[in-house]
Amino acid sequence: MHDLVIRGGTIVDGSGAEKYSGDIAIDDGKLSQVGGTVGPAREELDADGAIVAPGWVDIHTHYDGQVTWDPHLTPSGWHGVTSTVMGNCGVGFAPAAPDKHDWLISLMEGVEDIPGSALAEGIEWTWESFPEYLDALDAMPRSIDVGTQVPHGAIRAYVMGERGANNQPAEADDMKGMADIVEQGLRAGGLGFSTSRTMLHRSVDGVPVPGTFAGADELLAIGQGMKRAGHGVFELATDFGLGGMDGKFGQDMDWMVQLARETGLLVTFILGQADTVPEEWRKILQMTKAARNGGADVRALVAGRPAGLLLGLQSSLHPFMAHPTYMRLADLPLDERVAALNDPANRAAILAEATTFTGRFNPTVASSFDKMFPLGDPPDYEPTQDKSIAAIAQRLGKPANEICLDHLLGRDGRELLYYPLVSYTNGDFEALREMLESEDTILSLSDGGAHCGLICDASMPSYMLAHWVRDRQRGPRLGLEQAVKYQTRDTALSYGLADRGLLALGLKADLNIIDLDGLRLSPPHMVNDLPAQGQRLVQEVDGYLATVNAGQITYRNGEVTGAMPGKLIRGPQAL
Repeated sequence: MHDLVIRGGTIVDGSGAEKYSGDIAIDDGKLSQVGGTVGPAREELDADGAIVAPGWVDIHTHYDGQVTWDPHLTPSGWHGVTSTVMGNCGVGFAPAAPDKHDWLISLMEGVEDIPGSALAEGIEWTWESFPEYLDALDAMPRSIDVGTQVPHGAIRAYVMGERGANNQPAEADDMKGMADIVEQGLRAGGLGFSTSRTMLHRSVDGVPVPGTFAGADELLAIGQGMKRAGHGVFELATDFGLGGMDGKFGQDMDWMVQLARETGLLVTFILGQADTVPEEWRKILQMTKAARNGGADVRALVAGRPAGLLLGLQSSLHPFMAHPTYMRLADLPLDERVAALNDPANRAAILAEATTFTGRFNPTVASSFDKMFPLGDPPDYEPTQDKSIAAIAQRLGKPANEICLDHLLGRDGRELLYYPLVSYTNGDFEALREMLESEDTILSLSDGGAHCGLICDASMPSYMLAHWVRDRQRGPRLGLEQAVKYQTRDTALSYGLADRGLLALGLKADLNIIDLDGLRLSPPHMVNDLPAQGQRLVQEVDGYLATVNAGQITYRNGEVTGAMPGKLIRGPQAL
């Protein structure tokens, strides 16, 4: 008598091999039979007509705070993620000196747009060291497995104090101290180390994050600490693909290759496509391939859809936010604000005004109506140019800002505009497809838990099937087996998690049962369910019949069951 049997599903095992039909048996939290016909069980799930795939392994999230209060890590848990890796981009909450709690929160708030008030109320600081942080995570029941990395920003401030926080050069003793902490953290169960070199990542005060300008000697020293621990991924946020080949950032590939060769570890970096240098990503991938051919395990992290801002009246940013008349109304509750914006006098004043945004980025967002698209229901993340606000305005013979305001007022002020920021230069996903299909990349960058007021890409695993496999019309689709492998076996093995991401005998019984025809993403919407009533964008999905973690059913038809088999992932996991 088996513990659990999934009957008659279409098995997509995560290896990339062709799908096939059969049963799956689970005993003691592991897969005891995959394929064929199996005997009776204490509990059975009918998967006839459904896809049975491994649970998604999401390696780029920012649940470092949320993990201390949310056992399901929503919205990722809704989307079939059974294992997640956080602590990316050099930000996190350990090690944490007692007088640095507020500073670590401000760093995370600035880089990842997570409400600081929510983090301040939600986190109970029961740790100081990174191993103590792992122990705190280990003690909490949860439905999803979590692993984390040692963040550069936190260790720099811990070892160097204000010098580290202010990006001053590290001295020899500083480097040794940081390397020792990273080694200690990995030996305790950390999965890697992360840092940031992109000028996009700044604290709430606008200061580049600690480590942004760290010298190669500092990073190589930390890599040696990782080597002593014997495992770990060195994860790096860069400006590669975004104009980062010039100047200092263009030298990063040299020390990354050196680090990978000297340590034998995987070095990963974020890659995208920018309008200003639309072909730079190709050069980066060529360099990556050359590095790998030369014995350096270097891979690019790429996304399944563009990094796109969701602009709305409840969002952290929208085109009219810095118009003087709007600013006088901004603090009104949404319903009252919508009523005020529909008042002819207010409306005329706002449309006649120019933005007071300053700097390089926000003024562009306030006026680039050719790059803004109604998101719609179902959400359209690969829209044609004729669907832009500018194109709609031209067809209707009206000013683009008027059309924009009309859309923002839709659905009682809850409508969203989609502004694809990165990797949409050509107005389609073809660059992304080439990146995804490269042997030198890893699917990543869902950013679950982060960018609460502007981005909601934690739905990426579901989108990979709904759009890339089933619905895409504007270019080649991905094969089902291919899309599943990208976010199961490939992502699991990148962090040494050999016990999951594959439906094979003896492996961890993490899986999803999915009605592919019924898989449907809802439009993102704003909720205030974080501590201190903090707001965040969430996105629901239909089509998941069940999610199983370690042999226990954690979700049925999108609803939590109450089962809490999730664990802290301590280091690489053997077969």
